[in-house]
Amino acid sequence: MKRITLTMGKRKSRAKPAPKKRNDKLDTVFSCPFCNHGTSVECRIDMKNLIGEATCGICQESFSTTVTALTEPIDVYSEWIDECERVNNYEDDGAE
Repeated sequence: MKRITLTMGKRKSRAKPAPKKRNDKLDTVFSCPFCNHGTSVECRIDMKNLIGEATCGICQESFSTTVTALTEPIDVYSEWIDECERVNNYEDDGAE
């Protein structure tokens, strides 16, 4: 013979829901490494062709790189800065 135990249901706790995370938008406009003009570089990402491009509106310098689905405009700009530093370090080492 099976024994059946009945228990009363518990009340639901009135815990407050967790606050929603704020998703701050990252910048898409940066300062140019060549003319040093603030907010003149605009980064655009073309997901159809998987190309990211950073272009200065003042001195017309530009940089393009391949992107992935996770790439943000700050990543394109950072790659441009890294490439500028790499070229400058190569020229310094080659001049000696």
